[in-house]
Amino acid sequence: MLKSVEFPWPVAQIALQHHERMDGSGYPQGLKGEAILFEARIMAVADVIEAMSSHRPYRPGLGIDKALTEVERGRGTAYDVVVTDACLRLFREDGYQLPV
Repeated sequence: MLKSVEFPWPVAQIALQHHERMDGSGYPQGLKGEAILFEARIMAVADVIEAMSSHRPYRPGLGIDKALTEVERGRGTAYDVVVTDACLRLFREDGYQLPV
């Protein structure tokens, strides 16, 4: 859907790559490390935080603590170290909260 829309940034590639993981275990292309756009690495962490902490029709939200534990667990293997550290700092030190 996004690939035909003109943006000044690679939005379609960012969306495509946001399930890629730093160790190459993600999908759809099995990209690894620096081959994953930095913006997609940010989206990967943001997506996990939002998906795990939020209510879904098939399950209640698991809460922000479990979501943060997940990204911390995957720091450096699944998720980018710089992005993970920024996320953890934002929530744990700066007191950021997801909008309700």
